Amino acid sequence: MGLILAIESSCDETAAAVVDETLCVRANVVASQHELHREYGGVVPEIASRAHLERIVPVIERALSDSGSGLSEVSGIATGIRPGLIGSLLVGVSAAKGLAWARGLPFHAIDHVAAHLFAGLLRERVDAQQSSTEALFPALGLVVSGGHTSLFVIEGPSECRLVGRTIDDAVGEALDKAASMLGLAHPGGPNLERLAETGDARALRFALPQLHNPLDFSLSGLKTKLLYEVRGVPQGRGASSVFLRTAADLEPARRADLAASFQRAAVAQVIDRIGRAADLYRPRALFVGGGVVANRTLRRELLALATERCLALVVPEPRYCADNAAMIAGYAQLRRRAGDQGDDLATPAEAVSILARGATPKRVQ
Repeated sequence: MGLILAIESSCDETAAAVVDETLCVRANVVASQHELHREYGGVVPEIASRAHLERIVPVIERALSDSGSGLSEVSGIATGIRPGLIGSLLVGVSAAKGLAWARGLPFHAIDHVAAHLFAGLLRERVDAQQSSTEALFPALGLVVSGGHTSLFVIEGPSECRLVGRTIDDAVGEALDKAASMLGLAHPGGPNLERLAETGDARALRFALPQLHNPLDFSLSGLKTKLLYEVRGVPQGRGASSVFLRTAADLEPARRADLAASFQRAAVAQVIDRIGRAADLYRPRALFVGGGVVANRTLRRELLALATERCLALVVPEPRYCADNAAMIAGYAQLRRRAGDQGDDLATPAEAVSILARGATPKRVQ
Protein backbone atom coordinates (compact mmCIF):
# COMPACT_ATOMS: atom_id res chain seq x y z
CA MET A 1 0.00 0.00 0.00
CA GLY A 2 2.90 2.35 0.64
CA LEU A 3 3.20 5.69 2.34
CA ILE A 4 0.41 8.20 2.85
CA LEU A 5 1.13 11.90 3.10
CA ALA A 6 -1.54 13.65 5.16
CA ILE A 7 -2.41 17.28 5.76
CA GLU A 8 -4.43 18.72 8.67
CA SER A 9 -5.56 22.35 9.00
CA SER A 10 -8.95 22.23 10.71
CA CYS A 11 -8.28 24.90 13.35
CA ASP A 12 -5.04 26.57 14.42
CA GLU A 13 -2.44 23.88 13.75
CA THR A 14 -0.87 23.51 10.31
CA ALA A 15 0.24 19.87 10.17
CA ALA A 16 1.62 17.30 7.75
CA ALA A 17 2.69 13.71 8.35
CA VAL A 18 3.88 10.58 6.59
CA VAL A 19 2.59 7.21 7.84
CA ASP A 20 3.27 3.78 6.37
CA GLU A 21 0.93 0.80 5.94
CA THR A 22 1.82 -0.60 9.39
CA LEU A 23 0.64 2.69 10.98
CA CYS A 24 4.22 3.63 11.81
CA VAL A 25 4.67 7.41 11.85
CA ARG A 26 7.64 8.26 9.64
CA ALA A 27 7.23 12.02 10.17
CA ASN A 28 4.83 14.30 12.02
CA VAL A 29 5.18 18.08 11.77
CA VAL A 30 2.89 20.54 13.55
CA ALA A 31 3.15 24.34 13.33
CA SER A 32 1.08 25.80 16.17
CA GLN A 33 -0.42 29.29 16.16
CA HIS A 34 -0.78 29.84 19.93
CA GLU A 35 1.35 32.97 19.82
CA LEU A 36 -0.92 34.54 17.18
CA HIS A 37 -4.14 34.03 19.14
CA ARG A 38 -2.96 34.49 22.73
CA GLU A 39 -3.89 38.16 23.03
CA TYR A 40 -7.46 37.39 21.91
CA GLY A 41 -8.01 34.56 24.37
CA GLY A 42 -9.05 32.14 21.62
CA VAL A 43 -8.69 31.27 17.95
CA VAL A 44 -9.51 34.04 15.46
CA PRO A 45 -10.66 32.29 12.23
CA GLU A 46 -9.30 34.89 9.78
CA ILE A 47 -5.89 34.96 11.45
CA ALA A 48 -5.82 31.14 11.50
CA SER A 49 -6.57 30.73 7.79
CA ARG A 50 -3.96 33.33 6.78
CA ALA A 51 -1.35 31.60 8.93
CA HIS A 52 -2.17 28.27 7.28
CA LEU A 53 -1.55 29.82 3.87
CA GLU A 54 1.90 30.97 4.98
CA ARG A 55 2.91 27.69 6.59
CA ILE A 56 1.32 24.90 4.55
CA VAL A 57 4.10 24.44 1.95
CA PRO A 58 7.05 24.57 4.41
CA VAL A 59 5.26 22.13 6.73
CA ILE A 60 4.64 19.63 3.91
CA GLU A 61 8.24 19.92 2.74
CA ARG A 62 9.50 19.39 6.29
CA ALA A 63 7.35 16.27 6.74
CA LEU A 64 8.69 14.73 3.54
CA SER A 65 12.25 15.61 4.52
CA ASP A 66 11.88 14.19 8.04
CA SER A 67 10.43 10.96 6.66
CA GLY A 68 13.39 10.48 4.34
CA SER A 69 10.96 10.10 1.45
CA GLY A 70 10.05 12.06 -1.63
CA LEU A 71 6.70 12.53 -3.32
CA SER A 72 7.67 9.76 -5.72
CA GLU A 73 7.44 7.27 -2.82
CA VAL A 74 4.02 8.47 -1.63
CA SER A 75 1.08 6.34 -2.77
CA GLY A 76 -1.80 8.43 -1.44
CA ILE A 77 -2.74 11.88 -0.15
CA ALA A 78 -5.09 12.32 2.81
CA THR A 79 -6.57 15.36 4.49
CA GLY A 80 -9.08 16.22 7.19
CA ILE A 81 -12.15 17.55 5.39
CA ARG A 82 -14.36 18.03 8.47
CA PRO A 83 -15.10 19.36 11.04
CA GLY A 84 -13.40 22.68 11.65
CA LEU A 85 -13.15 26.34 10.71
CA ILE A 86 -14.14 26.35 7.07
CA GLY A 87 -11.49 28.89 6.02
CA SER A 88 -8.77 26.86 7.71
CA LEU A 89 -10.04 23.57 6.31
CA LEU A 90 -10.02 24.93 2.76
CA VAL A 91 -6.29 25.62 2.91
CA GLY A 92 -5.36 22.03 3.75
CA VAL A 93 -8.04 20.45 1.55
CA SER A 94 -6.99 22.54 -1.46
CA ALA A 95 -3.33 21.67 -0.95
CA ALA A 96 -4.11 17.96 -0.65
CA LYS A 97 -6.35 17.92 -3.72
CA GLY A 98 -3.73 19.79 -5.72
CA LEU A 99 -1.03 17.28 -4.79
CA ALA A 100 -3.29 14.29 -5.48
CA TRP A 101 -4.33 15.66 -8.88
CA ALA A 102 -0.80 16.69 -9.90
CA ARG A 103 0.71 13.32 -8.95
CA GLY A 104 -2.21 11.15 -10.03
CA LEU A 105 -2.58 9.73 -6.52
CA PRO A 106 -5.66 8.55 -4.59
CA PHE A 107 -7.26 11.28 -2.48
CA HIS A 108 -8.53 10.27 0.99
CA ALA A 109 -11.08 12.63 2.58
CA ILE A 110 -11.00 12.00 6.33
CA ASP A 111 -13.43 12.88 9.11
CA HIS A 112 -11.31 14.51 11.82
CA VAL A 113 -13.41 12.99 14.64
CA ALA A 114 -13.00 9.45 13.28
CA ALA A 115 -9.24 10.02 12.99
CA HIS A 116 -9.05 11.06 16.65
CA LEU A 117 -10.81 7.83 17.67
CA PHE A 118 -8.10 5.61 16.17
CA ALA A 119 -5.02 7.74 16.88
CA GLY A 120 -4.07 5.29 19.63
CA LEU A 121 -3.16 2.70 16.99
CA LEU A 122 -0.27 4.79 15.65
CA ARG A 123 3.24 3.42 16.21
CA GLU A 124 6.54 5.27 16.40
CA ARG A 125 9.07 2.54 15.56
CA VAL A 126 9.32 0.56 12.37
CA ASP A 127 10.38 -2.54 14.30
CA ALA A 128 7.56 -2.28 16.87
CA GLN A 129 5.29 -5.30 16.91
CA GLN A 130 2.00 -4.72 15.18
CA SER A 131 -0.96 -6.36 16.90
CA SER A 132 -4.28 -7.29 15.35
CA THR A 133 -7.20 -4.95 15.98
CA GLU A 134 -9.93 -7.52 15.33
CA ALA A 135 -10.05 -8.67 18.97
CA LEU A 136 -10.75 -5.09 20.12
CA PHE A 137 -14.27 -4.89 18.74
CA PRO A 138 -16.96 -4.16 19.71
CA ALA A 139 -15.54 -1.18 21.54
CA LEU A 140 -16.47 2.14 23.01
CA GLY A 141 -14.97 5.29 21.55
CA LEU A 142 -14.59 8.68 23.17
CA VAL A 143 -13.49 11.90 21.47
CA VAL A 144 -12.96 14.69 23.97
CA SER A 145 -11.54 17.95 22.65
CA GLY A 146 -12.13 21.68 22.46
CA GLY A 147 -14.94 21.22 19.97
CA HIS A 148 -16.27 17.72 20.64
CA THR A 149 -17.28 15.47 23.47
CA SER A 150 -18.81 12.41 21.83
CA LEU A 151 -19.26 8.78 22.85
CA PHE A 152 -19.48 6.00 20.26
CA VAL A 153 -20.06 2.29 19.93
CA ILE A 154 -17.48 0.98 17.45
CA GLU A 155 -17.92 -2.26 15.51
CA GLY A 156 -14.89 -1.57 13.30
CA PRO A 157 -12.83 1.31 11.87
CA SER A 158 -15.65 2.30 9.50
CA GLU A 159 -18.57 1.44 11.76
CA CYS A 160 -19.04 4.03 14.49
CA ARG A 161 -22.42 4.85 16.06
CA LEU A 162 -22.94 7.93 18.22
CA VAL A 163 -24.59 7.10 21.57
CA GLY A 164 -23.80 10.19 23.65
CA ARG A 165 -22.66 13.76 23.14
CA THR A 166 -22.50 17.11 24.87
CA ILE A 167 -25.72 19.10 24.83
CA ASP A 168 -23.85 22.38 25.36
CA ASP A 169 -20.07 22.86 25.74
CA ALA A 170 -17.39 20.32 24.92
CA VAL A 171 -15.11 19.39 27.82
CA GLY A 172 -12.13 21.15 26.25
CA GLU A 173 -14.18 24.27 25.64
CA ALA A 174 -15.40 24.23 29.25
CA LEU A 175 -11.85 23.87 30.57
CA ASP A 176 -10.74 26.81 28.41
CA LYS A 177 -13.63 28.96 29.67
CA ALA A 178 -12.92 27.97 33.26
CA ALA A 179 -9.31 29.02 32.74
CA SER A 180 -10.49 32.38 31.42
CA MET A 181 -12.73 32.87 34.48
CA LEU A 182 -9.68 32.24 36.66
CA GLY A 183 -7.61 34.78 34.76
CA LEU A 184 -5.38 32.28 32.95
CA ALA A 185 -3.90 32.86 29.51
CA HIS A 186 -4.55 31.01 26.25
CA PRO A 187 -4.29 28.04 25.74
CA GLY A 188 -6.57 27.70 28.74
CA GLY A 189 -6.85 23.94 29.26
CA PRO A 190 -3.14 23.20 29.77
CA ASN A 191 -2.75 26.27 31.99
CA LEU A 192 -5.72 25.20 34.10
CA GLU A 193 -4.18 21.74 34.49
CA ARG A 194 -0.92 23.24 35.72
CA LEU A 195 -2.72 25.43 38.25
CA ALA A 196 -4.86 22.50 39.40
CA GLU A 197 -1.76 20.51 40.35
CA THR A 198 -1.28 22.74 43.40
CA GLY A 199 -4.96 22.81 44.44
CA ASP A 200 -7.39 20.73 46.48
CA ALA A 201 -9.70 18.95 44.04
CA ARG A 202 -12.32 18.45 46.79
CA ALA A 203 -12.52 22.07 47.86
CA LEU A 204 -15.69 22.66 45.82
CA ARG A 205 -18.35 20.06 45.04
CA PHE A 206 -20.11 19.95 41.68
CA ALA A 207 -23.28 17.94 41.05
CA LEU A 208 -23.20 15.28 38.34
CA PRO A 209 -25.85 16.30 35.77
CA GLN A 210 -28.70 13.85 35.19
CA LEU A 211 -29.93 14.06 31.60
CA HIS A 212 -32.68 12.46 29.52
CA ASN A 213 -30.01 10.43 27.71
CA PRO A 214 -27.77 9.16 30.53
CA LEU A 215 -24.84 8.97 28.09
CA ASP A 216 -25.00 12.66 27.14
CA PHE A 217 -22.74 15.30 28.67
CA SER A 218 -23.46 18.80 30.00
CA LEU A 219 -20.85 21.29 31.22
CA SER A 220 -22.86 24.52 31.36
CA GLY A 221 -23.94 24.03 34.99
CA LEU A 222 -20.34 23.49 36.08
CA LYS A 223 -19.30 26.72 34.37
CA THR A 224 -22.07 28.72 36.03
CA LYS A 225 -21.17 27.46 39.49
CA LEU A 226 -17.50 28.24 38.94
CA LEU A 227 -18.35 31.73 37.67
CA TYR A 228 -20.29 32.51 40.84
CA GLU A 229 -17.51 31.11 43.02
CA VAL A 230 -14.95 33.29 41.27
CA ARG A 231 -16.90 36.52 40.84
CA GLY A 232 -19.79 36.21 43.27
CA VAL A 233 -23.52 36.18 42.53
CA PRO A 234 -24.27 39.19 40.29
CA GLN A 235 -26.16 42.06 41.86
CA GLY A 236 -29.05 43.63 39.97
CA ARG A 237 -30.94 42.36 36.94
CA GLY A 238 -30.41 42.20 33.20
CA ALA A 239 -27.91 44.55 31.61
CA SER A 240 -27.48 46.46 34.87
CA SER A 241 -26.24 43.44 36.85
CA VAL A 242 -22.68 43.58 38.14
CA PHE A 243 -20.32 41.08 39.75
CA LEU A 244 -18.82 41.68 43.15
CA ARG A 245 -15.22 40.78 42.31
CA THR A 246 -12.79 39.39 39.73
CA ALA A 247 -10.39 36.46 39.72
CA ALA A 248 -7.62 38.86 40.74
CA ASP A 249 -9.37 39.34 44.09
CA LEU A 250 -8.98 35.66 45.00
CA GLU A 251 -6.08 34.26 46.98
CA PRO A 252 -3.71 32.16 44.82
CA ALA A 253 -4.51 29.04 46.87
CA ARG A 254 -8.25 29.54 46.29
CA ARG A 255 -7.76 29.90 42.54
CA ALA A 256 -5.78 26.64 42.53
CA ASP A 257 -8.49 24.90 44.54
CA LEU A 258 -11.19 26.04 42.11
CA ALA A 259 -9.13 24.93 39.11
CA ALA A 260 -8.57 21.50 40.63
CA SER A 261 -12.22 21.10 41.64
CA PHE A 262 -13.52 22.09 38.21
CA GLN A 263 -11.11 19.76 36.44
CA ARG A 264 -12.08 16.91 38.77
CA ALA A 265 -15.80 17.48 38.07
CA ALA A 266 -15.31 17.53 34.30
CA VAL A 267 -13.25 14.33 34.37
CA ALA A 268 -15.73 12.64 36.72
CA GLN A 269 -18.54 13.24 34.26
CA VAL A 270 -16.54 11.67 31.43
CA ILE A 271 -15.74 8.59 33.52
CA ASP A 272 -19.36 8.28 34.67
CA ARG A 273 -20.67 8.25 31.08
CA ILE A 274 -18.12 5.71 29.93
CA GLY A 275 -18.99 3.46 32.86
CA ARG A 276 -22.71 3.65 32.02
CA ALA A 277 -21.99 2.85 28.37
CA ALA A 278 -19.81 -0.10 29.36
CA ASP A 279 -22.72 -1.52 31.37
CA LEU A 280 -25.03 -1.19 28.36
CA TYR A 281 -22.80 -2.39 25.52
CA ARG A 282 -20.23 -4.75 27.13
CA PRO A 283 -17.27 -3.60 25.01
CA ARG A 284 -13.88 -5.27 24.72
CA ALA A 285 -11.91 -2.05 24.44
CA LEU A 286 -12.03 1.68 24.91
CA PHE A 287 -10.67 3.96 22.17
CA VAL A 288 -10.06 7.55 23.23
CA GLY A 289 -8.76 10.57 21.36
CA GLY A 290 -8.78 14.35 21.25
CA GLY A 291 -6.76 17.16 22.75
CA VAL A 292 -8.15 16.79 26.29
CA VAL A 293 -6.81 13.21 26.44
CA ALA A 294 -3.38 14.78 26.97
CA ASN A 295 -4.66 15.85 30.41
CA ARG A 296 -2.85 13.70 32.96
CA THR A 297 -5.77 13.50 35.38
CA LEU A 298 -8.09 12.23 32.66
CA ARG A 299 -5.53 9.71 31.40
CA ARG A 300 -5.05 8.37 34.93
CA GLU A 301 -8.81 7.97 35.47
CA LEU A 302 -9.30 6.34 32.06
CA LEU A 303 -6.60 3.79 32.87
CA ALA A 304 -8.19 3.06 36.24
CA LEU A 305 -11.61 2.57 34.63
CA ALA A 306 -10.24 0.34 31.87
CA THR A 307 -8.38 -1.78 34.43
CA GLU A 308 -11.46 -2.12 36.62
CA ARG A 309 -13.65 -3.10 33.65
CA CYS A 310 -11.03 -5.35 32.00
CA LEU A 311 -11.02 -3.21 28.86
CA ALA A 312 -8.13 -2.77 26.47
CA LEU A 313 -7.34 0.95 26.54
CA VAL A 314 -6.31 2.35 23.16
CA VAL A 315 -5.01 5.82 23.91
CA PRO A 316 -2.64 7.94 21.80
CA GLU A 317 0.68 9.30 22.92
CA PRO A 318 0.25 12.93 24.09
CA ARG A 319 1.75 14.25 20.84
CA TYR A 320 -1.06 12.61 18.89
CA CYS A 321 -3.90 13.85 21.12
CA ALA A 322 -4.09 17.40 19.82
CA ASP A 323 -4.83 18.05 16.15
CA ASN A 324 -2.17 16.44 13.99
CA ALA A 325 -1.79 14.94 10.53
CA ALA A 326 -0.45 11.55 11.67
CA MET A 327 -3.91 10.52 12.86
CA ILE A 328 -5.34 11.58 9.48
CA ALA A 329 -2.82 9.42 7.63
CA GLY A 330 -3.29 6.54 10.06
CA TYR A 331 -7.05 6.48 9.58
CA ALA A 332 -6.59 6.64 5.81
CA GLN A 333 -4.36 3.56 6.06
CA LEU A 334 -7.05 1.75 8.09
CA ARG A 335 -9.59 2.53 5.36
CA ARG A 336 -7.17 1.22 2.75
CA ARG A 337 -6.87 -2.07 4.62
CA ALA A 338 -10.64 -2.38 4.33
CA GLY A 339 -10.43 -1.97 0.55
CA ASP A 340 -11.10 1.75 0.22
CA GLN A 341 -9.65 3.21 -2.97
CA GLY A 342 -10.05 6.89 -2.14
CA ASP A 343 -12.56 9.69 -2.66
CA ASP A 344 -13.61 11.99 -5.45
CA LEU A 345 -11.60 15.20 -5.75
CA ALA A 346 -14.92 17.05 -5.69
CA THR A 347 -15.50 16.01 -2.06
CA PRO A 348 -16.09 19.32 -0.21
CA ALA A 349 -14.77 20.60 3.09
CA GLU A 350 -17.45 20.75 5.78
CA ALA A 351 -17.66 22.60 9.08
CA VAL A 352 -19.45 19.79 10.98
CA SER A 353 -18.59 16.12 11.48
CA ILE A 354 -21.20 13.62 10.31
CA LEU A 355 -20.15 11.42 13.22
CA ALA A 356 -20.56 14.07 15.89
CA ARG A 357 -24.03 15.04 14.67
CA GLY A 358 -25.20 11.45 14.77
CA ALA A 359 -25.42 10.64 11.07
CA THR A 360 -24.92 6.99 10.13
CA PRO A 361 -23.30 6.93 6.69
CA LYS A 362 -22.71 3.63 4.93
CA ARG A 363 -19.02 4.32 5.22
CA VAL A 364 -17.35 6.63 7.71
CA GLN A 365 -14.76 8.74 5.90
